[in-house]
Amino acid sequence: MLDLTDLRIFARIADTGTISGAARALGFPKSSVSRSLARLEAEVGTSLIQRSTRRLALTDAGLLLQRHARRILEDVGEAEDAIAGLVGVPRGTLRVSAPPSFAAGPLAPMLPEFLARYPDVRVVLAFDNAPIVQLPDDVDVAIRAGALPDSELIARRLASTELIACASPEYLAAHGTPASVDDLRTHRLVTLLDRRTIWRFRTSDGTVEELSAEPGLVVPEHDIARTVLLGGAGVGRLPEYHARDAIARGALVRLLPDREGERVDVHALYPRQRRLSAKVRVFVEAVAAHLAAPA
Repeated sequence: MLDLTDLRIFARIADTGTISGAARALGFPKSSVSRSLARLEAEVGTSLIQRSTRRLALTDAGLLLQRHARRILEDVGEAEDAIAGLVGVPRGTLRVSAPPSFAAGPLAPMLPEFLARYPDVRVVLAFDNAPIVQLPDDVDVAIRAGALPDSELIARRLASTELIACASPEYLAAHGTPASVDDLRTHRLVTLLDRRTIWRFRTSDGTVEELSAEPGLVVPEHDIARTVLLGGAGVGRLPEYHARDAIARGALVRLLPDREGERVDVHALYPRQRRLSAKVRVFVEAVAAHLAAPA
């Protein structure tokens, strides 16, 4: 009878292409991974890996076992999730994928309270902002902001956050405070995309005003944008949850406060075919409650 732990290790070897890569991903000693592979090969009675190249290649038997192992491990995972949901006690490892800016913004501050409330849950947080169509095997729930690609995943909306135009008091003292959307054209714009930027604002009567201009500074993430804005680099837009504390203490100033910025939806993504486990359910609820809390 095949051992489930050996199957999991073999699946990770097949995914990473190296024994050392699988060991790092699993947090196991390389020697333990090698012994597990040898044990599995002895159990099935044939070689599963070709060891003649730097990157390991699967034999025909290895390819066949890989397909079956994925299905077996997925079935076991679904059974574990169903039982955990039935029992209702959140426990086990919860693997979360989130953009760096979201993790550093609203997610990190809520984790201590979440872990104190659910001491049997172990959280592993990974940074990733790539669009997701299918959840990786080592991720239980993913958080993404903005438009979502078509997929079979369940997407639960956690919040709708406003993109707030802001700048530091020092920058505004040196360059002036814009009084209209058109005034923003004379300022250095900090954006996340290296292309002509379009910012839209809505007035109290529903009129949409649009700014189209070239960025003066392009950075890859909102947390980096926040840092350079605090340092006086220019004018940028931050999600409300990423700007609220700096605005509250006066380190950033909200611009055009009589206009509403564009809004971005934040979603939690998890597989459609699985029953929602207790650990995922309480985590998603905790994130939604945290985002809904007043500033």
